[in-house]
Amino acid sequence: MRRLWTVFKAHPYISNVLGYTTLFASADLIQQSVLGKTTNIDWYQTGRVATVGFCFHANFNYHWLRALERALPGGGAKMVTAKVVLDQLIAAPLTISAFYIGTWHIIRLFISLFGWDSAC
Repeated sequence: MRRLWTVFKAHPYISNVLGYTTLFASADLIQQSVLGKTTNIDWYQTGRVATVGFCFHANFNYHWLRALERALPGGGAKMVTAKVVLDQLIAAPLTISAFYIGTWHIIRLFISLFGWDSAC
């Protein structure tokens, strides 16, 4: 386990991508099991959500937060507040839009490739 932790610390990009993919998939599974009307898990939905997390959110957030830290270095109250405000004004609308647009495009791709009309 220590060796794995060392690899993740040495390669933050890889750990970020794996973390976001796992987070998105786990959140979807929890949402389906807690809020879902059925006891069946829609694994295709979980796969689509994890794909959006993997392809966009992990990459965007990794680079966005690094750029934000370079532009506003430090951790005082003013800097943290400025980072949060910029993150909410710039990144939050982009990532929320990308999630819904990306999920919609992935659904369309699945339908065109596999003829899954039930994916909508």
